[in-house]
Amino acid sequence: MPGAGEQHQDGIGRPDALERLWTPYRMAYIRGENKPNDASARQCPFCRIPAMPDREGLIVHRGELSYVVLNLYPYGSGHLMVCPYRHVADYPDTTTDEAVEIAHLTKQAMRVVRAVSSPDGFNVGMNQGSAGGAGIAAHLHQHVVPRWVGDQNFMPVIGHTRTLPQLLTDTRDLFAEAWPG
Repeated sequence: MPGAGEQHQDGIGRPDALERLWTPYRMAYIRGENKPNDASARQCPFCRIPAMPDREGLIVHRGELSYVVLNLYPYGSGHLMVCPYRHVADYPDTTTDEAVEIAHLTKQAMRVVRAVSSPDGFNVGMNQGSAGGAGIAAHLHQHVVPRWVGDQNFMPVIGHTRTLPQLLTDTRDLFAEAWPG
């Protein structure tokens, strides 16, 4: 790979002055490799994850009705999701107990991320339905995305790239260790 100031070649061999930051793991997301073909619980990754060992599934914490997991295709470092175990798509269809636990685990996730990573802020929310931006609309999940001033700057807008300074399993281990008893 050329050093700073050296020219690279574009995709057809012409030199340019752009640096490259390769994120090949994103290709699986772009191709939709882990996205279910239908809305069934059998194909749903959020239904399959709880059957995995915590580290393999990137599970940070297991509650009674919901669990906290790192996003396999994160918007930024430390991007967590709070998912009910039950295969449910629409937030109003959660039980009162599920809604309470999702809220509690979201608050706890923010506390843990603050303690471990000291973000400047958070984006927290649910994308409901395909039109609402849900990548997997059949199983609701609450996003907890830590943010730092200038964290996403030009990279995702111009470069269509997200930068992640740490392996997901290392981030998962830090969060799981910091999660209270």
